[in-house]
Amino acid sequence: MSNSALTTTVTEVLLPGKVEPSGLEVRTRELPAPAAGKAVLRMDATGVSFAEQQMRRGKYYDQPPFPFVPGYDVVGTVTAVGPEVDAAMIGRRFAAVTKVGGWASSLLVDAADLVPVPDEVGAAAAETMLVNGITAWQMLHRTAKVRSGATIVVLGANGGVGSTLVQLARHAGIRVIGTASARHHETVHELGAIPVDYRDPDMYQRIREIAPDGVDAVFDHVGGAGLEESWRLLRRGGTLVSYGTAATKDESGNSRLPVLKSFARLAMWNHLPNGKSAHFYNFWAGKRRLDAFRARLSEDLTQVLRLLATGVLTPQIAAEFPLADAGSALALAESRTVAGKIVIIPDVAGH
Repeated sequence: MSNSALTTTVTEVLLPGKVEPSGLEVRTRELPAPAAGKAVLRMDATGVSFAEQQMRRGKYYDQPPFPFVPGYDVVGTVTAVGPEVDAAMIGRRFAAVTKVGGWASSLLVDAADLVPVPDEVGAAAAETMLVNGITAWQMLHRTAKVRSGATIVVLGANGGVGSTLVQLARHAGIRVIGTASARHHETVHELGAIPVDYRDPDMYQRIREIAPDGVDAVFDHVGGAGLEESWRLLRRGGTLVSYGTAATKDESGNSRLPVLKSFARLAMWNHLPNGKSAHFYNFWAGKRRLDAFRARLSEDLTQVLRLLATGVLTPQIAAEFPLADAGSALALAESRTVAGKIVIIPDVAGH
């Protein structure tokens, strides 16, 4: 049932080394026929994540050696399958989190990593919710286990993960205080959060005025020195979820050090006798138990895509770029001038 004799000519965007976004390279190659357990996925949408911005600087925690094809997640249509894969998958749309490899017109994926995308959800809309949606869902419902009626703080409430967190929390009956620069306050307000200006030197004081008894959870993607302030916002029994080190993005040096520093600090805080807990959320945690990891990811993404299909979640598409123009997509993402996800779609001629 497989198209084993067929190869596919693919266009890929290559990250050749530590380069500016304009230094990305486009190449064409033959994709081999899928081996056992594999499928060929024709890319319908991929996107720019924070990870690629770190990878081009050589700063991502465990990126592969240069050169490689970036692309953290992808939505596409299965065009061929290898042995031991259900041929009924051919012609259907799926999502996958790949970490790298998504910036390609077609790619080989493990069929077991594919999660069905509902017909009523567009590819670009689904793309906005893959890593962002799974991350937000797992942090809210698995890591912090926030209950209805609670109050939380979301730093960067206009960002990809942040805006999704706000929407999921509001849907679950949770009050949200969201930090963002002033120009994004209207967006944050429309998502259902109380906006606070993160450029305000008294930001933490403003949050205390809104929630004088402390908050039930803080979701912090910035890391660095601000983690301590986030920790102080928590009421007794509250939870701090740290999920990034954006504060150190532009520092040169060891990419693992900021993460390890945060780990050490969170571990120390966890032993304080105040009932508070601190977690470092890592998307790939638990991957060593692959079957359980895949089952959890599939279950959570299916929930998120269902909420997208029913209109509970609104996809934030900032812009769409053809694959060959991935460098411009990356440059726009790094300019921090847009709200939402920058999506990469197939080149027109490639269809």
